[in-house]
Amino acid sequence: MELLDKLYKMTALGSFVDSPETIIMVLLSFLLLYLGIKKEYEPLLLIPIGFGIMLANVLGGNLAVAPPEEIGHMPLLDIAKNHGILSYLYYALIKTGLLPPLIFMGVGALTDFGPMLRNLRLAFFGAAAQIGIFTVLIMAILVGFSTKNAAALGIIGGADGPTAIYTAIMLADPELLGPIAVAAYSYMALVPVIIPFIVKLTMNKKELMINMKEQDKLFPSKRPIKNLRAVKIIFPLLIALIVSIVVPSAMPLIGMLVFGNLIKEIGSNVERLKSAASGTIMNSATIFLGLTVGGTMTAETFLNWNTIMILVGGFIAFSISIAGGIYAVKIYNLFSKKKINPLIGATGLSAVPMAARVANNISLKHDPQNHILYYAMASNISGVIGSAVAAGVLISILG
Repeated sequence: MELLDKLYKMTALGSFVDSPETIIMVLLSFLLLYLGIKKEYEPLLLIPIGFGIMLANVLGGNLAVAPPEEIGHMPLLDIAKNHGILSYLYYALIKTGLLPPLIFMGVGALTDFGPMLRNLRLAFFGAAAQIGIFTVLIMAILVGFSTKNAAALGIIGGADGPTAIYTAIMLADPELLGPIAVAAYSYMALVPVIIPFIVKLTMNKKELMINMKEQDKLFPSKRPIKNLRAVKIIFPLLIALIVSIVVPSAMPLIGMLVFGNLIKEIGSNVERLKSAASGTIMNSATIFLGLTVGGTMTAETFLNWNTIMILVGGFIAFSISIAGGIYAVKIYNLFSKKKINPLIGATGLSAVPMAARVANNISLKHDPQNHILYYAMASNISGVIGSAVAAGVLISILG
């Protein structure tokens, strides 16, 4: 009997008996893995997060990320020894704010700013779409969230996972990081569902039929770009300079984003740098980010009222951001001869390029000749910059 008792204690079965709520977390991990593997919803993040949740709750291998009060000023080697590898990775890579900027560098190396530079007026709708961030921030404060936690919740409306995680690291209570990350990436994965839903509520058929190419023919640009490559190289340098002066707290994200874009635009001379930024570095950062965020999501930290509020608030922020971009275009059309399809405003989110593709598909359903992908990318790309700047503003004011 003594031997059987030792064998029982050796296994993780006791965790289910002592904490049956861990079964819910196991089911959640399986749900995220199912969405990532079978449904292909944001698989690069949902699969590592789902597996990280399983590691933290099931295997009994001391893999859950330890809370800060247990860590204190403990050296990293002691963290690994006493609290496991995920705690080590979390406090070395996540708590320091390292991984989200590295992912932003990869995003910059994969992003073409050309559509936005050729249609700069459309970039303003990326800024308008950030209204969901500040609306939900105020709502969260009114229902009892602290100002810092409310800011981290609101930033989900920017539809940018790394930005949401970075803001949560800098402002929110540690136990909110997991729910915020899951909400941000889950709603990003649901962009093909959420955008059509908001479009049905806010747009009519006449607006959906606005053909952007026909508008360009009727009202051609008076200042065409003659040397686009030179502009693409100058633009990231200019953005870095402006942001470093106006919102320096946004530079960890914006700085790495525009650096990645700069090495992309320079071309073959730095192809190895671009490949590393968009490949090895970004992929490694994504793996560690997902696993460690999942490792923070134990039953104790996730199964509570705050998590429900974050999931609900995140959806509201997401929806308001989409609607905000749409109505910004509608207001613009009231005062301009050259009309813009309000679907362009719906792509002011940072979910690049998924949001632009969804908007283009909606447009093609109403008019098979009305391709708006190139125009939608202008607003979509500006949304990436807009959400990072909004995060910088919040961190600067509240941090």
